[in-house]
Amino acid sequence: MNGFLEALRIQRWDDHRYYHHSRINQTLHLVSAISFLFAYVMMFKDPAIAALVGWLVSMTTRQAGHFFFEPKEYDAYNHATHEYKEEIKVGYNLRRKVILMTIWALSPIPLYFDPTFFGLFTPHADNAEFIRHVALIWLVIGIGGLIFRTVHLFFIRDVQTGLVWLTKILTDPFHDIKLYHRAPYHLLRGQLIDPHTDEKWLDDDAEELPRAT
Repeated sequence: MNGFLEALRIQRWDDHRYYHHSRINQTLHLVSAISFLFAYVMMFKDPAIAALVGWLVSMTTRQAGHFFFEPKEYDAYNHATHEYKEEIKVGYNLRRKVILMTIWALSPIPLYFDPTFFGLFTPHADNAEFIRHVALIWLVIGIGGLIFRTVHLFFIRDVQTGLVWLTKILTDPFHDIKLYHRAPYHLLRGQLIDPHTDEKWLDDDAEELPRAT
């Protein structure tokens, strides 16, 4: 268990130091985290609503921060190029995210032409029911994306790395709120890039942690 928790801490540290320099990205992650927590609650009440919130709010704000606001030039703080960080990314790097988001965006098209979605649904009677069917498809895509990458990591890394990554993803909303709750304040003060001087959530020697491999 200690090894698992240490691996989780390293993955979280890598995620923060490599991919969350922009205060705009951090702020969008805060919005994403709050909406994800709402989606978590709604999973027990109305999974379709949870999927709509998760994809239309949580995922779009989260990925917009990475695609449009995160610096992609040489990372002097970590002494790493953008290409290097993309190569070592444990989870979904930008290329994989493009594939996942494309699948998500195109998934309603088959439902439009086949209201049963290959026999899985009773044809929708109105637009509201069509949206609920789309939401359920998105829910499966979200869960499938998590399972696919977790199992993929079993083979290209090891079982622990996959399970640690899955745990990290599921708990990211809680951790992001803890980590980035002050990001809007810093952003309003005009600070666009995190100077990495407020890392109280890690031990003093955290900068010496090895990256997740």
